[in-house]
Amino acid sequence: MDNVTLFEMAPRDGLQNEDRIVATADKIRLVDLLSACGFRKIEVASFVSPKRVPQMADSADVLAGITRRAGTSYTALTPNMRGLEAALAAEADEVAIFASASEGFSQHNINCSIAESLERFAPMLPVIREKAIPVRGYVSCVTDCPYDGPTGPGDVARVARALRDMGCYEISLGDTIGTGTPETISAMLKGVLGEVPAIHLAGHYHNTHNRALANIDASLEAGVRTFDAAIGGLGGCPFAPGSKGNVATEAVVDLMATRGFETGIDKGALGIAANFAKSLRT
Repeated sequence: MDNVTLFEMAPRDGLQNEDRIVATADKIRLVDLLSACGFRKIEVASFVSPKRVPQMADSADVLAGITRRAGTSYTALTPNMRGLEAALAAEADEVAIFASASEGFSQHNINCSIAESLERFAPMLPVIREKAIPVRGYVSCVTDCPYDGPTGPGDVARVARALRDMGCYEISLGDTIGTGTPETISAMLKGVLGEVPAIHLAGHYHNTHNRALANIDASLEAGVRTFDAAIGGLGGCPFAPGSKGNVATEAVVDLMATRGFETGIDKGALGIAANFAKSLRT
């Protein structure tokens, strides 16, 4: 049976879009419940400006408070050198950097062009190499942008290749506003696969219009074997209008079972984690 890796995003990409601040103790409990499910990857923290994303202000405390499970990598989003230093101090197992395939989203999200956003990561790379810490890359707006409209597959491919050249072991391709379809996802992947092999790609598809599972199916056909998901369908991007709604991890686990893929996730433990995650919704 072929294996698929599910990258659990609820503690970071899920909770960052909640209107209220979730208590640190509840975040720690959520991560511990997710660890019990058998995930190999859990994104726990985001070392961004607390003014921009106040829900993530306690990221260091969360990483310090969780019970780490052998075989699970606890990861953190790091937009700049300050964020990287904070993630390293908090002993994140892995870090992530991000860029947009759309100029409009890049300007609205981080107030700079795509090229400038990539240049900002340059000072971080020697530190990442010195510490030998894995780094993952995210690409936003891979099919559509809330400001610029449709995104060309070639634009996505160029950003994915740039992140790969920087040393990212994996590139997560984000349908940030959830308007992608199996057709546009397939066209995007065809373009990206010309630059980055499928083994180094992941799908991150929001379920805004209930098409995330169909988009995952299309990605499986293209050879992608890693997918981001959030327990209970928590979250989205606070800087993308209309993006709310990550695909629910439990739905992806069920899909993989019907398609004959093994995830290694304990469904009983997943149900417990899902019930707790849903209690954290605003």
